[in-house]
Amino acid sequence: MGGASTPQLKLDVRREKLGNGLRVVLAVDHTSPTVAVDVLYDVGGRNEERGRSGFAHLFEHMMFQGSRNVSRGEHAKLVSAHGGVLNGTTNSDRTNYYEMLPSSELPLALWLEADRMKSLDVSQKNFENQRAVVKEEYRMRVENAAYVPASIRLSELIFQGYWPYEHAAIGTMKDLDAAELSWVRSFHEAYYGPSSAVLAIAGDFEPDAAMGLVRRFFGDARPVATTAPFQPGSMPEQTAPRDDVVLDAHAKLPALFLGWAVPPSRQPDHYALELAAMLLTDGESSRLYKLLVRERAVAIEVDASLDRHRGPDALEMEIKLAKGAKIGDVERLVVNELALLAKVGPSDDDMKKLRARLEASFLLGLQSNFARAQKLAELELFWGDAGLLNGELGRYLEITKSDVQRAVGKYLTPARTSRVEVKPAEAAAPQVRGTPKDKK
Repeated sequence: MGGASTPQLKLDVRREKLGNGLRVVLAVDHTSPTVAVDVLYDVGGRNEERGRSGFAHLFEHMMFQGSRNVSRGEHAKLVSAHGGVLNGTTNSDRTNYYEMLPSSELPLALWLEADRMKSLDVSQKNFENQRAVVKEEYRMRVENAAYVPASIRLSELIFQGYWPYEHAAIGTMKDLDAAELSWVRSFHEAYYGPSSAVLAIAGDFEPDAAMGLVRRFFGDARPVATTAPFQPGSMPEQTAPRDDVVLDAHAKLPALFLGWAVPPSRQPDHYALELAAMLLTDGESSRLYKLLVRERAVAIEVDASLDRHRGPDALEMEIKLAKGAKIGDVERLVVNELALLAKVGPSDDDMKKLRARLEASFLLGLQSNFARAQKLAELELFWGDAGLLNGELGRYLEITKSDVQRAVGKYLTPARTSRVEVKPAEAAAPQVRGTPKDKK
């Protein structure tokens, strides 16, 4: 389903670059008097050294602790007082900070982001304060969260031997406790500057005026110290199944987590596997939901998705069992369904439904100024061209049923499967070997 019948976005994407290396992406939309500003730094969990995990996530918090002209906590107060919202997120591949404001407040958002880019207060006081905050977040989101340890362990198995994605963005208690201010400052100096960032602006603004503000506020920011290009190496090939059991004191029911290493985002097989995940678990008419939840009543929930890493990726499946169901029975049903999909492939009706859902979800996902700003910034940072967004939907819709069949048969095989079984254990502490991949 390609060619003239394939829907194409027509976003007017303007790309600029300052002398200090800051990449700027502009996307104008005058339909509402609002604007989103997103600063994406080329740093995430994948850039961290062994024994020093969690630094990118720590700086997600540190970036709100004040800079030369903005006192601690004032960034959020200023945005709120002018009718806006803000936040930051960290994952394995990037860290972003954003504001959504009335369009008249674009200068404020740009000035705030520039001030903390140029003069963040990386002091001992702020470091200790935010280390304590992150540790408390770890307790809430990892140690006391049902099924999270199993998700963590699954990623460790899938990416075994590939450090960038084998560990997770929030870090570990051990590494947070051992962190020293000098290490944190060195990490900041290496990544948090204009030459390691993309600034995206989307919404109601005039591009020439916006670029004038960008040059005024960001033009004197110093590039980060020259560092060697990120060289993660290749991911070891998995040739035999991997499995583990996690005792989870917070889980009420058993669960089965399955995962497979897959190609990076934007490769043809990645698009095909995204369609496969939708076919298997997206909605009540999906194959595994019908089989496991409605027909056999052996599960109460089933979900499959791809991590969408910029490097080697993973397709992960989570199945929460119904009371009295047996893990082995559920696993056999899943394995048989995957084998059937690899042998027969989707039907024409399956593909028609998938394409309709894809088109609707893709366009709905770009409705807000922030969603467009973030997607444009990621494409510019990861793949070198924000304008790729205009052709992205078409790349999904051009996938054929034979593409899906072939990709499932190639990647979702028993020998390449990583498996984690969750056993509820009311008296047992959860076995935590890592941390969540992303802070939302």
